[in-house]
Amino acid sequence: MEKKAEYHIIEPKTVVEMIENKESFYLVDVREKDEYDWGHIESSINISLSAISQRAESSFDNKDSKIVVYCRSGARSRQACKELIYLGYTDVYDLGGIISYPYPIIR
Repeated sequence: MEKKAEYHIIEPKTVVEMIENKESFYLVDVREKDEYDWGHIESSINISLSAISQRAESSFDNKDSKIVVYCRSGARSRQACKELIYLGYTDVYDLGGIISYPYPIIR
């Protein structure tokens, strides 16, 4: 029986450590551009939830790329993670919402 792909929850502290250690991963903010421009996490890219399906293949190296997703409160990041798993991505993490991210953001 084939193992069902699923995404995982990741803690902010872990993501900060990944950034500091210059790990290879995509940090994706799935909010709209104006929300992203208001403030975002360092080294993140902005691909809105509505565009994630269309832009995933051209944005990520391969289906095994490590992808960490966040939004404002966690609802859109959860949806985006489910969509990425559906599209065949295997290393997907949900950071949740930037409103509960306790570290500095880029403004």
